[in-house]
Amino acid sequence: MTSLRDRARGCLLGLAAGDALGAPAENLTPAEIRRRWGRLTEIEGGGTDDTEYAIFAASLLVRHGHDLRAHDVAAAYRAEIIPRVSGPMRGAGFSELGTVEALRRGLEPPLTGLVHAHGWSDGLAMRAAPYGIFCPGDPAEAARLVEQDGLVSGSGEGIVGGRAVAGAVAAAMGGTTPDEAVAAALAVIPADSWTARNVVRVRDVLASFPDPGGSELVEALHRAVVVRHYPWTDVAPEAVALALAAFLAGGGEVEASVTFGVSLGRDADTIGAIAGAVAGAARGERGVPARWAARIGPVTGKCLPVVAGRHVLDVADELAEGL
Repeated sequence: MTSLRDRARGCLLGLAAGDALGAPAENLTPAEIRRRWGRLTEIEGGGTDDTEYAIFAASLLVRHGHDLRAHDVAAAYRAEIIPRVSGPMRGAGFSELGTVEALRRGLEPPLTGLVHAHGWSDGLAMRAAPYGIFCPGDPAEAARLVEQDGLVSGSGEGIVGGRAVAGAVAAAMGGTTPDEAVAAALAVIPADSWTARNVVRVRDVLASFPDPGGSELVEALHRAVVVRHYPWTDVAPEAVALALAAFLAGGGEVEASVTFGVSLGRDADTIGAIAGAVAGAARGERGVPARWAARIGPVTGKCLPVVAGRHVLDVADELAEGL
């Protein structure tokens, strides 16, 4: 039987691997990815803000547990993130940049997540996995906790996307099938939300493709959910749906899910990170390819200096100790 500690380690290791594998493909089209690499399968560089923010989110849970509230998250931003930002936050997403500015102005959540124009960003979804780890088998509690984090930096579909990811990871931590994990994601978000409609759409697309490989499926998924007229790719309903589609297409296996996810392009590092987190929670640490695990080292803190030097496996162990 796979232990909760093993699932926690697999989850964050899968997240970091997906983030690193997808980083060079971020904002590219599937066609351009195929032209450059055929299919991305090997990690060459490091991860992005996805991994660093997930580590920061985990630190909040270690300190506050189930009592975490939005004001605790805001206080941590003010004490640990903002004082270390002397210039631009390198690699940070729009929602987090907007949040820092709102907090500097003295605003409090939920206004900090409402005053900027990027509440629908996938910034919460990319760091939602620790909340699922912390609530194994309880998607509703994972969704409740991640919303407290989300109220600081997002609103609307941005929070909905985070709830979906946390719910899927919590279900996977409990040993569910891929279909059950995706059902859990849908169960903790409004059925009429943009995110829920997109998840249902990609699930329907996958059902019509007996063979999950090939560019035809990629194009069909893009037609189903991608906002082609919008210039940015960090749209939570899109990234979450594509990541869960990758998880399903990969049959819950980490390598298959992540490599398919990053082949979708768009916000490829976040899609890979989410797919890797859910698959890693389902399969455990041994489910993450050893060659990928060997490439994951302590984070550099290039976006969040407060987490510099932390390794996702140590963070996972801290979360598991609190279960």
